[in-house]
Amino acid sequence: MNTISIAWIALPFFVGFVASLIPKLDRYLALGMACASAGYALLLFIEPPLTLNLLDNFGVTLAIDQLSGYFILTNALVTAAVILYCWRSGKTAFFYAQTIILHGSVNAAFVCVDFISLYVALEVSGIAAFLLIAYPRSDRSIWVGLRYLFVSNVAMLFYLVGAVLVYKAHHSFAFAGLRGAPPEALALIFLGLLVKGGVFVSGLWLPLTHSESETPVSAMLSGIVVKAGVYPLVRCALTLEEVDPIVRFFGVGTALLGVFYAVFEKDTKRMLAFHTVSQLGFILAAPGVGGFYALTHGLVKSALFLIAGVLPSRNFKELQHQPIATSIWIALVMASFSISGFPMLSGFGAKVLTTKNLLPWQTIAMNVAAVGTAISFAKFIFLPHQKREGGENVSPGFWSAVILLIGGLIVANVAYYEAYTLENIAKPLAIVGIGWLAYFLVFRRSVLKLPRMLEQFEHLIGVMSLMLILLFWMVWTRSVI
Repeated sequence: MNTISIAWIALPFFVGFVASLIPKLDRYLALGMACASAGYALLLFIEPPLTLNLLDNFGVTLAIDQLSGYFILTNALVTAAVILYCWRSGKTAFFYAQTIILHGSVNAAFVCVDFISLYVALEVSGIAAFLLIAYPRSDRSIWVGLRYLFVSNVAMLFYLVGAVLVYKAHHSFAFAGLRGAPPEALALIFLGLLVKGGVFVSGLWLPLTHSESETPVSAMLSGIVVKAGVYPLVRCALTLEEVDPIVRFFGVGTALLGVFYAVFEKDTKRMLAFHTVSQLGFILAAPGVGGFYALTHGLVKSALFLIAGVLPSRNFKELQHQPIATSIWIALVMASFSISGFPMLSGFGAKVLTTKNLLPWQTIAMNVAAVGTAISFAKFIFLPHQKREGGENVSPGFWSAVILLIGGLIVANVAYYEAYTLENIAKPLAIVGIGWLAYFLVFRRSVLKLPRMLEQFEHLIGVMSLMLILLFWMVWTRSVI
């Protein structure tokens, strides 16, 4: 298993290089790499946890277990769906090579338990994501990509300083070194991860970046890339009990912040991007079951971005007067049902499992966030639709990708079959019912637009500074107590 694991980590980078040299095989190599990762992830659910120490005193350590398995499986399925979506789109070998490299670097981040190897994985993923964002080579795409790269690199500079402070305290880069490290080390590291993962106000770079990227790139960014920053937070919360309350706090905060923006958003892709912020909060709010929620969210959000890309408009007001094809509406409703918490799709089990692992002080806030989710996706569910005889104007690989993702939501539903009790079914349905009622009575006719000031480029670094102060205060007060 050790040899297989090391080969699996290195393989995507080799395959990406080969794909750029042999353009005729680019799609096949990319899809084969995604399938290999899916097989490896499934293997992790039956094999015992594995720990690899690669560089002794430097603390380069990999931990491969079921938590990693959920994140890796998400990466595999989302990557495969994006490749199928782009199959006949005329994408160049460069696009597929960068997709494979992004896939491999995110996989590497999902098995790291030391700060220096995680830093390398996050930096490689950031460069690959930038190249995919800027792939159309338009002025707008290059600007959005450079904005993402700048914010990401500044955040990782803070992170790197924190990692050095951990090493100075323990002569190790291991996650466990946060215990006993100076308070500023945890604050700096967490700031970098919160920005990279798009969490709380540090993640306000995310809506513009995800909504302005090409449809398949948006699906990858929201489905898997941001989780490379969230996974270490979950792992740290599970490793160090003193870190758990901080992670849960930011989970609740980001769930409420994202959904607050989403319910008032009039643009489909921006609404989905804000819900990426919100749903990351659900992962962090209950770290012990965050892996399963990450899988569910990755599948459903990628499907929603792909579907949103074929709608006749991005404006909800226009969509209310432009019936969409019934087949597309059905796929849109199934994905919206899952993220809202309806039974028979894995979003239901993920929400029930998360609710059962919340602390008492989190319950009310997370229920409010769940109601906000139902309000937001009622905008999709109650769109007008009609059957079209000529078929839909979609890319050739669209249905293959959507069927893979929604099929994954149905299959993953059996992972937590214990959720199907009368009490567990009644509560999510009541929350959805309240959300739909609020949508029809209040939000359907709402014209309120929230200001975008904090999303502006010149304010993003300032927000980082404020977050660093908040983190340092939280860590320092806990250490004093």
